[in-house]
Amino acid sequence: MITLKNFKQVEKMREAGHLLYDVMQKLRGAVKPGMTTAALDAYAEELIRRNHAEPSFLNYHGFPKSICASVDDKVVHGIPSDDEILQEGSILSVDCGLVLDGWQADSAFTVGIGDISPEKQKLIEVTQKCFFEGARQAVDGARVGDVGAAVQELAEKNGYGVIRSLTGHGIGRSMHEDPSVPNYGEKGRGVRLRSGMTMAIEPMIAMGDYNVVQLSDGWTVVTRDGSVCAHYEHTIAVTDGLPEILTLPDFDWASYVPASGGDD
Repeated sequence: MITLKNFKQVEKMREAGHLLYDVMQKLRGAVKPGMTTAALDAYAEELIRRNHAEPSFLNYHGFPKSICASVDDKVVHGIPSDDEILQEGSILSVDCGLVLDGWQADSAFTVGIGDISPEKQKLIEVTQKCFFEGARQAVDGARVGDVGAAVQELAEKNGYGVIRSLTGHGIGRSMHEDPSVPNYGEKGRGVRLRSGMTMAIEPMIAMGDYNVVQLSDGWTVVTRDGSVCAHYEHTIAVTDGLPEILTLPDFDWASYVPASGGDD
């Protein structure tokens, strides 16, 4: 069931989103070669609890950590570990959520560890653009398919695979609510969007094929062909105009330059 949030509820989600933005900025700045993903996870939990919030992911359906840390071909749900040391030249996707005063926020970014190849840098940048191209379709009266189609079009123009078995989602008092928000689709199809809906839009884009497999730990999802993958996510609110990105304070759509597509 889809729940529409009123002004006060969106304000609560905005507060949670702004706190998560601050956490994610600190995590992004902490990533460096030689550190462990477990150390990054411990830092995330400390930041969240210091601000009187709770980590959404910790113990969610048994997940043992506060962030998902996914390196290179890991798409999502990588479990932080003392044995996983970040290596120069790899890319790391960090997914994190928190609960503040009963309301959820969810966000993810991918960052290079030290110096990375131009190919990996392009993947990160295109994945971010895929989010914005999809998110700006999330207006009152549009369809979920409009969001997915915009993500898919830009990714595939650049020769990338759009992960299909994992999707974005509604969010509010629960981390996962209706509707599902795929990163592919057809314009004009799917659930109609209404002002007051809140969703996490999260493109997961691979250099190669879109097929994935789950590892034996029951959580980590990797690309089947071993290609590297990037992940970018924000929590948004559908409004009477362009959507508000609740986990990206002060973002102004007027300053956004739409993507032009793939390479010539």
